[in-house]
Amino acid sequence: MDLYSAARRLGRPFRVGREGEREGDELGIAAHGIIGDGFTAALVRADGAITWLCMPRFDSPSVFAAVLDEERGGVTSISPAVRPFESLQRYDPNTNVLETLFQVPGQGVVRLIDFMPWTDDPRASIHEVHRRIDCHEGAVDLDVRFDPRFDYGAAPADLEVREHGVLARGPAGERLVAALQGEPSWQPDGRGGLTARLRLTAGQRRWMVLSWDAELPEPILAYRPFEHLRATRNAWRQWSVRLQYDGPWRHHVLRSALCLKLLIYAPSGAMVAAPTTSLPEWPGGGRNWDYRFTWARDAALAIRATNLLGYTHEARDFFHFLRDTIDSRDGLQVMYAVDGKPVPDERELGHLRGHLGARPVRIGNDARDQLQLDTAGAVVDAAHLHEHFGGNLSLRTWRKLRGIIEMTRAAWRQPDHGIWEPRSGVRHNVHSKAMCWLALDRGAGIAGLFGSELLRRGWAEAAAEIREEICKSGLDPTGSHFVAAYGERRTDGALLMLPLLQILPDDHPALLRTVERTREELGSGPFVYRYRSDDDGVGGDEGAFILCGFWLAEALALQGRIEEAQEVFVAHADAANHLGLLSEEIDPSSRGLLGNFPQAFSHLGLINAAFRIDLALRLRDEGSRLGPHFIRGPVRRP
Repeated sequence: MDLYSAARRLGRPFRVGREGEREGDELGIAAHGIIGDGFTAALVRADGAITWLCMPRFDSPSVFAAVLDEERGGVTSISPAVRPFESLQRYDPNTNVLETLFQVPGQGVVRLIDFMPWTDDPRASIHEVHRRIDCHEGAVDLDVRFDPRFDYGAAPADLEVREHGVLARGPAGERLVAALQGEPSWQPDGRGGLTARLRLTAGQRRWMVLSWDAELPEPILAYRPFEHLRATRNAWRQWSVRLQYDGPWRHHVLRSALCLKLLIYAPSGAMVAAPTTSLPEWPGGGRNWDYRFTWARDAALAIRATNLLGYTHEARDFFHFLRDTIDSRDGLQVMYAVDGKPVPDERELGHLRGHLGARPVRIGNDARDQLQLDTAGAVVDAAHLHEHFGGNLSLRTWRKLRGIIEMTRAAWRQPDHGIWEPRSGVRHNVHSKAMCWLALDRGAGIAGLFGSELLRRGWAEAAAEIREEICKSGLDPTGSHFVAAYGERRTDGALLMLPLLQILPDDHPALLRTVERTREELGSGPFVYRYRSDDDGVGGDEGAFILCGFWLAEALALQGRIEEAQEVFVAHADAANHLGLLSEEIDPSSRGLLGNFPQAFSHLGLINAAFRIDLALRLRDEGSRLGPHFIRGPVRRP
C-alpha cells in the first residue's frame, strides 16, 4: 500500500479546489493545525498555507493574517500547483511537529513538515518557522508564495530578492526573511507578494525557513534545519512521556496537553486564552474578540489540569506569573498581557474584512475594565491548589492574597458583569456570588497556614453568609433551581460549575434540578449554550460553548450519572478537528468549530472532565462515591 493510501485510512482528507472555490469550501477555522515555540504560534491550513502568525510574541502585530482577510492579511504557502488535490494532516506522534500530505492527481505525493524550533528553554528561542518538503511519489509541481503584511496587513512589505531568499521589511523597521533551498526564480504574484515554482521528484527534498528580525537570508544549512527538527521532536517526546494519565481518553488528553503547552508564553509562564483574534463565534457575526491575553480566571482550571497531568513546572510557572503580576495597590485585574502589563485598548481594524466576512476585526480587549467578581475565587482557588499539590505559599504571596480576599469580603454584595463579559451592564450573577464564596472559603483555609485565626474565622463567617444569600436569592420563585441572576428566571451555563465548587452537597435537590433545568433551557443534544439572551449588549447569534459541555459532563459524573457524563464528554471530544484541536464554540447542527482557535478554556475543560469521569468510573468499580474532596478539600499539612 502506498504512503497516501495508508494515511487516508487514518483520517478524512481535505479537498482543495481551484482558486475560486476557496471561500465556500471546507478550509475554515477547523482546517488548521498549530505550531509554536513558547513565544508565539502559527496556524497552518490543510492546503499548506500559514494563515496566522504574530511575531515575535502572541500579542504582537500579525505578519500573516489571511485567516482574517485572504487578500489583505498576508500569507505564506507551499501548495501543489495543480488543482484540485487532496491533503491529510497529522501530528508526528507525541509532538507538535505538523505533517501535511498532498496527493496530486496525475503527479504524485508530497509531504510538508512544519515546526518552530522548540527546546522548552525561552533563552534558546530563535523565532523561526521551518518547513520541509519531501516528494514521496512521482513528480510534483509546487507553488511557494511569500507575502508578509506587517502590522495586521496594514500595508504590503518591501520585498527584496537576495542570493538565498527574500528579505521583507516593514514600515516600522520589522524584518522577516524567507530562505528557500535551491535556486528558485522569485516572481511577483500580482498581489504584493512573491511566488516561486518548485518541481520535486520522488526522493527529493527542499527546506524553507522563515526567520524573524534577520538582516539577510542565509544558505539553508546555516539555519541547521535537520538538527532543529531532530531536537524539536525529541524535546516534545520527552515532554509528552511525563503525562500522568492512563485513562480511556489518553489520546485526547495528551493532544490537549500539547496544545496548552503551545499557548504558554515561556518567559513568564502565562497562558493565553487563544493565539488568535476575531475568529467569529458565529459565521458572519460580530462576536469577534481578541483572546491573545491571559485571563486571571483561567488560573484555577489551568493549575488543576496541569498538576493532574504531572506537568508541575507549568502549573508552578503560571501561578508564579499571577503572584508576581498582581499588584496589591491596583487590585486584581480581569486579564493581563503575557508579560504582566496592562491589556491594550480595544480598537477595530477596518481594513480587514474578517474571517469569511465576519466583522469587525478587533485587537485589544475592553472587557479588561469590567467588574468580574468571580475572578477572585479563581485566583484564590489557584493558590489553594498550588499548596495542595506541594507548592509553598510564601509570606509575600499571602499578603497579596489577603488583600484580594479582603476586597472580596467588602465587594461581594455588588452587582458585576460576570464571567460571560456582557456589554449591557451589571447584575447580581449567581455564579459570581458563588465564586466570591469560593474565595472566602479557600481563603479561610489558607489563613490557617499563616496563623491568622481572626481572618480565618471572619472569612469563614463571610463565606457562610454568601452561601446563605445564594440559597435565598439565587433560586427561581418556586425555589427548585438556581438562576443566572437574582430576580431572574433563566439559567446560564456557568451554573453548571455550582456542583464542581462543592458549595452544597452533591445530592442537594437544587443542584440536581439546576443541572436538569440548564440542559432543558440551553442544551442542544449533548452541547450547551452559555446563555440565551438578546440583551447582552453585543447581539447576534453564537455557538454552543464547549467548556460548558465539559462542565456538564463533570456535574453528571459527580451526581453518579456516569454513562450520561461519558456520552456528553465523548460528543465534545469527538467535536475536535482532525488534529484533536478545539475552538471556543461549536455549531450543534453542523458540528463546525467557531470562535478563537485553539481555545485553552476548551482543552482545560476536556482534561478536567476526563480525570473526573475516570475517577468516578474507578470509584464505582470499587463501590465508592466520588465524594466532595476531588482536589478541593481544605488545605492540610501532613
